[in-house]
Amino acid sequence: MIKNILTALILTVTATTAFSQEKPMPLYPNGVPNSKPTPATYVEIISDTFWINNVSVPTLTAYVPEKGTANGTAVVICPGGSYSGLASAHEGFQVAQAFNKMGVTAFVLKYRLPTDLIMVDKTIGPLQDAQRAIQMVRKDAAKWGVNPNRIGIMGFSAGGHLASTEGTHFDKVVIDNKDNISVRPDFMMLIYPVITFGEKAHAGSRENLLGKNASQAQIDLYSNEKQVTANTPPTFIIHAEDDDVVPVENALLMYDALVKNKVKAEMHLYPAGGHGFGMFNSKSKGLWFEWLKVWMGDNGWLSK
Repeated sequence: MIKNILTALILTVTATTAFSQEKPMPLYPNGVPNSKPTPATYVEIISDTFWINNVSVPTLTAYVPEKGTANGTAVVICPGGSYSGLASAHEGFQVAQAFNKMGVTAFVLKYRLPTDLIMVDKTIGPLQDAQRAIQMVRKDAAKWGVNPNRIGIMGFSAGGHLASTEGTHFDKVVIDNKDNISVRPDFMMLIYPVITFGEKAHAGSRENLLGKNASQAQIDLYSNEKQVTANTPPTFIIHAEDDDVVPVENALLMYDALVKNKVKAEMHLYPAGGHGFGMFNSKSKGLWFEWLKVWMGDNGWLSK
């Protein structure tokens, strides 16, 4: 227990002193849409490894590069967790720190996890939060020193499903948008993502979002390889071939759909690495974040 507490304190210090972390911003200061009264038993829990459960008040936390190093690009990061929790350290603020070193302003999204306990329609709850995150960053781009046309989204595992939903469902806005701000991300980064809800689905993520008795229409709607169009943002994909949690076919299906629709895409597959390795695959010396940096530079998103 003492070791776990010390680890948590070290991670907290790292998160708050290695770069500029802003105070978490509520996504909906005037009330969360699509919500029911939160039961007294539904209390947010953050473990000593920064795994988060029971999110009822979604937030966005900004991580800002050192003064003079920002290049105007921003990324919204969606941690994974099977739509049942959020791995907010190795798929959240640690990734934000790495982006800051590249001059990219990063925003870690603490999104609501789908449940009938607090949502009227749990199938759109996470997407609402992802759309709202892009909307917030784009609306306040000048405040953050961000180019409103250089705002991307990244997601890990089920967070990759959310990111790819945001990147393929942006024409159907499920939040209040009276100012008609585009919720389309300018690029996507999908890391060992859940993509399909069909044969190669991660069953837990599908059931958590759609329930046990989802219709075929719902399954197809949230099988994001089926929602790709020519207007889908340029996409970077990472996966491991031996992933026994989210089959590699998820990445392959998405890449194939992107190519067929003539969307610029880059995919890297590790022969081994399993699932959930975050930024560092212990089975390879290859650093996918360095490949990502090259991809972003080739596309002009790292130039000032």
